[in-house]
Amino acid sequence: MKTLQELLYKVQLLATDGHTDKPVSGIAFDSRSVTEGNVFVATVGTQVDGHQYISKAIEKGATAIVCQTLPETRTEGITYVQVRDSEKALGLMASRFYDNPSAKMKVVGITGTNGKTTTVTLLYRLFRALGYNVGLLSTVQNEINGEVIPSTHTTPDAVQLNALMAEMVRRGCTYCFMEASSHAIVQHRIAGIQFAGAAFSNITHDHLDYHQTFDNYIKAKKQLFDELPVQAFALVNIDDKRGRVMVQNTKANIKTYSLQTMADFRARLISNSLHGLHLEINQQEVWFQLIGNFNAYNLLAVYGVAVSLGEDSDEVLRVLSSLPSAVGRFDRIVSANGITAIVDYAHTPDALQNVLETIAELRTGNEKVITIVGCGGNRDKTKRPIMAGVACQFSDHVILTSDNPRDEEPEDILAQMQAGVTPSNFRKTQTIIDREEAIRKACAMAAPHDIVLVAGKGHETYQEIKGVKYPFDDKKIIEAIFSTL
Repeated sequence: MKTLQELLYKVQLLATDGHTDKPVSGIAFDSRSVTEGNVFVATVGTQVDGHQYISKAIEKGATAIVCQTLPETRTEGITYVQVRDSEKALGLMASRFYDNPSAKMKVVGITGTNGKTTTVTLLYRLFRALGYNVGLLSTVQNEINGEVIPSTHTTPDAVQLNALMAEMVRRGCTYCFMEASSHAIVQHRIAGIQFAGAAFSNITHDHLDYHQTFDNYIKAKKQLFDELPVQAFALVNIDDKRGRVMVQNTKANIKTYSLQTMADFRARLISNSLHGLHLEINQQEVWFQLIGNFNAYNLLAVYGVAVSLGEDSDEVLRVLSSLPSAVGRFDRIVSANGITAIVDYAHTPDALQNVLETIAELRTGNEKVITIVGCGGNRDKTKRPIMAGVACQFSDHVILTSDNPRDEEPEDILAQMQAGVTPSNFRKTQTIIDREEAIRKACAMAAPHDIVLVAGKGHETYQEIKGVKYPFDDKKIIEAIFSTL
């Protein structure tokens, strides 16, 4: 059992009151999960300030408190430690508590607005196929050598993250591939994680409800690269104009990838169809199962990471060519009468446009494109009219529907989306609040060879309404409808 003093290594301390040589049985930042002998770290969260629950944590058995503001009244026998940043302290302490598991593997973080899940999933599958024991931390799920551990956030909290990595080490993992969301970066959930490398996919407007400005959002992503050690690599997409910005202050070895210009890892799109991608990567032609120009970037990022980690380029391409995409990412279902449905997680204007542009490229004749799209509640409201506008621009018919309304009223969200529909597009747009009804309507409207895009939820198997997650799976609903055609 480690002492509090050991856990505070590298944490910026402002003041201490009490002994720090006491043993610590665990770390908690939620007072409800405190057990006897824990250290309670009071973080200033977005919803709740942990400082309000210090006394409750002590009642439940906490013997030490780490906080940014020392309480005026203190309990005898309890050690109080004041730190500059309790969120960062939590990350550093969690890493120490679990014996710095990230230092015992090669951990690679993937950040960007779109493509994170596909990229980490492909890396996980690739390295497992190459014979390694591997861990995965993604939006869809966490995995350790094929065993699925359900995911609740893009990046778990610092304690959960280090516990998962410690378990990966215990099971012999030598690699871990993880999504690094902007929220996780600025909240220091990855503080204390030792990265062997990081990759940047792209950046477009998203999460402005949290970051407030696009500049703050860019800085959040950039922070991952700013903090990389000198022995790590930093791989960036230079076709995105912020790609080079990401690595302006990094100490890591900079690598680049591109489909449009000279780069360390370069691809050329030869052909793109509903059956897959034909690419030339670093002078080698390869066919892949994934579909769409955006997936060409994802594949190139995976290739760049693998080669940067020392893998043989020919073997990487051979294995990559056999891998399917992540669940809920351009997931294609075809009915017996020839209607194609595509389920995709696209929940930003840029991601939706990428998917719809890919569909446009794949059209071979007079197929109609029918798009079903909604926007999540309690999230960036500025993208709602833009999402509707993008859907109208690239579709023959659009049905605006509910996504995960969370604590908002679906009618309010849809009214904000409707503001993005121009008068010229009114006739091809309708609103159906019930998502299942919207999907059924779209499938009923579709003729053989038409394409139905169901966007926004992708891999999710629930719909969140007023704090309750109800079972809901876009793909299963489509499969049930198609089974009757």
